[in-house]
Amino acid sequence: MSYGMAAPLQAAIWQRLSGDAALAALVGGAIYDAAPQGAVPDLYVALGPEEARGRGDGTGAGAEHRVTVSVVSAAAGFLAAKRTAGAVSDALEGAALGLDRGRLVSLNFLRARARRSRDAQRRRIDLTFRARVDDDA
Repeated sequence: MSYGMAAPLQAAIWQRLSGDAALAALVGGAIYDAAPQGAVPDLYVALGPEEARGRGDGTGAGAEHRVTVSVVSAAAGFLAAKRTAGAVSDALEGAALGLDRGRLVSLNFLRARARRSRDAQRRRIDLTFRARVDDDA
């Protein structure tokens, strides 16, 4: 296993989302590596938790990353969040991302979870993607 491709994978996902026109039409530049501090936009996307497992074999090191991308909305309903989550999914599903280290073998949607915050003031959709990477370092 190699965790050495985690940072390049995250950077490539952020770059893909930041450069996607459909997503930008919905959230502008409100795409973050972490939830914003202070004044929070009414609708934003944040890269979230990740889980990685070794998937190397006799030919080289590799890993499977389960990456979460969150859509957070202050709207009363889920519609804006679901439209944005759809744009995130469209941007990432099957994307051929270039990594600074290693290579992305596949990137696929795995699951999503939509819920209200405890105080019911925000809506949140967590999308989980499975990324399979091989390390050529």
